[in-house]
Amino acid sequence: MRLFVLAAILLGLLPAPAMAQAYQCALPRTLAPIRPVRPDGPVRKLPVAGYTLAASWSPDYCKTSGDTRSMQCSHRNGRFGFILHGLWPEAKSGPAPQWCAGTPLPSPEVVRRNLCMTPSPGLLVHEWAKHGSCMTKTPQLYFKVSAILWRSVRWPDADRLSRQKGLTVGDLRKAFVAHNPAWKAEYVGVNLSRTGWLREVRLCYGKDFMPKRCSKRQFGPSDSASLKIWRGL
Repeated sequence: MRLFVLAAILLGLLPAPAMAQAYQCALPRTLAPIRPVRPDGPVRKLPVAGYTLAASWSPDYCKTSGDTRSMQCSHRNGRFGFILHGLWPEAKSGPAPQWCAGTPLPSPEVVRRNLCMTPSPGLLVHEWAKHGSCMTKTPQLYFKVSAILWRSVRWPDADRLSRQKGLTVGDLRKAFVAHNPAWKAEYVGVNLSRTGWLREVRLCYGKDFMPKRCSKRQFGPSDSASLKIWRGL
């Protein structure tokens, strides 16, 4: 817990680039009531050995889900490229910690404040309950650290990258590293659909919140794997 608080303080001193992946994001005036989420797996209270910052490519989600009415996909509140799926704790080996506590729920104010980063109230509540509750006692601190990490990286223009002939996963990793010189390609995990479409970029951190080499599970396909990126912006 002390490390988590210290990280929030130290990371808060870093320059924070604008959230370039939320295009003209407008927060909704009202939110539906915040409700508890039902666990989708067993409770695992394990020591945290590192973290994954998972960033979903929103156009692919909106295409495959058929969602046209939500804040994320309707375009009424802006258009979204990469969005923060969540900050996940990792164990030293094996399955990750999860579902460590059911309370407290994040307040509507906390949820609303983070919607340009994660434009789904339900996903924000889910990420806190499943992952954040294994890191800290309050959703406010979990989302604070998540937001600081999110703002500390710069995202490549994936829409433009999608037009590159012969695109590979390695090209995406190189583009990310070019925008973030402190990172190396082996710190950047990629998640694809079964047909090769970009779903997520997963950034790997040590327990000290410094970038680190991804595990085999985090890293995903090799640099030579073919990549397709849906252009829904």
